[in-house]
Amino acid sequence: MRKIMLLNGPNLNLLGKREPGIYGAGTLEMLEKSLEKRALEYGLGLECFQSNHEGELIDKLHSTMDAKISGVVFNPGAFTHYSYAIRDAVAGINCPVIEVHISNIHARESFRHTSVIAPVAAGQISGLGFKGYELAIDALREIIKERES
Repeated sequence: MRKIMLLNGPNLNLLGKREPGIYGAGTLEMLEKSLEKRALEYGLGLECFQSNHEGELIDKLHSTMDAKISGVVFNPGAFTHYSYAIRDAVAGINCPVIEVHISNIHARESFRHTSVIAPVAAGQISGLGFKGYELAIDALREIIKERES
């Protein structure tokens, strides 16, 4: 079974509690369970990981090469806007990464408008809430199929 990784960065452990007007009332656990179900419908396994620490996210991205991960759905949180180390980790792995943001980062504060991750990601989905994660799994499924054919 092909496996994809769901990677969530800083403060996403507070989903459902932190600024629900921006991020919604759903929790990280709810998101992970929903996405596990969706991945299984496509015959994919899903590995979930969240960290508030840049180095742990980088290590997890690096681990995709040994773990035979076929793709990554990644919400880097605030690291999106300034972590060149995470950007380089995304560029250095051999599987596609879809960058996801719950809120529309382009309609928020100006410092959120720039993503250093987007240029090395296979795509970016922003502003669609939890639905954006589902769409990222859909996109990875198609990318994986194209790579295998």
